[in-house]
Amino acid sequence: MYDNKFLPKLSQNLLEILEDNEFYDITIEVGNDPYVKIFRAHMVILNYRSPYLRRILSTNVDEKRNDGTLSHIKLPNILPDIFQMILRYIYGGRLSLEEYDTSDIIKILIASSELSLQELITHLQLFLIENKKDWMKQNFNLIYKTSFENNSFLKLRNFCTELMSKEPEKIFNSIDFISLPENCLISLIQHDNFQMSDIQVWEHVLKWGIAQNPELSSDLSSYSKDDFNTLKNTLQQIIPLIKFYNLTPNEFADKVYPYKKIIPKELRDKLIRDFIIQPNNKPESKMITKEISPKSIDSRIITFQHVELISKWIDKLEITDKIKNLYEFKLILRGSRDGFSPSKFHEICDNKPRTITIIKVKDSNEILGGYNPIVWKSEFGYGITNDSFIFSFKSKENIGNHVLSRVKGKINFAIYNCTDCGPSFGSDLVLCGVNHGYDQSYCYSSSSYDKSIRTTDDYFSVEEYEIFKL
Repeated sequence: MYDNKFLPKLSQNLLEILEDNEFYDITIEVGNDPYVKIFRAHMVILNYRSPYLRRILSTNVDEKRNDGTLSHIKLPNILPDIFQMILRYIYGGRLSLEEYDTSDIIKILIASSELSLQELITHLQLFLIENKKDWMKQNFNLIYKTSFENNSFLKLRNFCTELMSKEPEKIFNSIDFISLPENCLISLIQHDNFQMSDIQVWEHVLKWGIAQNPELSSDLSSYSKDDFNTLKNTLQQIIPLIKFYNLTPNEFADKVYPYKKIIPKELRDKLIRDFIIQPNNKPESKMITKEISPKSIDSRIITFQHVELISKWIDKLEITDKIKNLYEFKLILRGSRDGFSPSKFHEICDNKPRTITIIKVKDSNEILGGYNPIVWKSEFGYGITNDSFIFSFKSKENIGNHVLSRVKGKINFAIYNCTDCGPSFGSDLVLCGVNHGYDQSYCYSSSSYDKSIRTTDDYFSVEEYEIFKL
């Protein structure tokens, strides 16, 4: 049994070593001009406390020590004040977070990730979630962007997705609402639990759109034709999502009609007819919501044009045929949001039929995907169907440059189920890997599908992937 009563003294002694000016053997230049500071430290402690610094020391230091000069490294991406806090943690295992502003804790978290201080990364995330929840709700965009820019911040990422699911209206009321990414704003508006009134949604959307264009005035009477077009282009993916028919005639006249020039013509003409010309004949919102299909998709990989084409493929139509059914693609999994592990895939997608998988190949413009009309399962085995297909696009911009490969009849190996793999279609499109990033995924030509969707059998890594439920 170990006695921990000696640890405080050990911590104090190590901090005294940090402050000692005699026995250091390395200097660290932290920050960028004009905010640069030189720190003195000890290589043996840095080596064992930070994997990132260990790599730097192993590659950059040896040759400098042979000529008697002092070793020197640079950390330009970290602020000196933040590094000072982290250095005390590295030496003494001490970090009194209650003393710091929450914004500084976020900076410490980002710097800890650069230095590969996994213990500290986990601790900081838990501290923020347990003690700074209200602050993070008020500064949601900062937390959202921070968590999704770094795969080490999964706990913060889960906090964001849970908040979007349970309290989306609080994000609208956050102080940095106008900085939200467009895809995040679209996800919030489309969310089933969204509780904000439709006129409030419209007012917030206008506020967001104007904020994206600082040259636009808040005084609508001064708007030129170009100003209206600028705002219209900014909101073109969002306006079709607004439930205008839930508004009262007065709300429409006072809040929407002055901005009529930013609404698509077909929708604008219907709204003016139903709210102003024939207000007593205004249709029920349920009918109109069904009639007006929003031409947008919550995806970081594909566009609405891909949705139209894949909808044709599901109905076994040719690309030149008139579309019969425009299927709704409901996002249920995104790698950068939910993780890239097979276990997470099976947790979310098992027992769900009619799913579309979309894959962005790393270090390439290539997009791969497949349609599974039957359910995914965790147990090892194969699924039988004659309606699945796989496909590829050379790039996001040119949907005409694609390959479609349908399953060869009702074959026994159309869908491959395995706990160690993500979505897999026979051996023709398999997502798998050893580092929870699907870094050994592949497309082997087999007898399951009628053609190969790639020109190579080499492994590929997945930069992003999304799964949609139809």
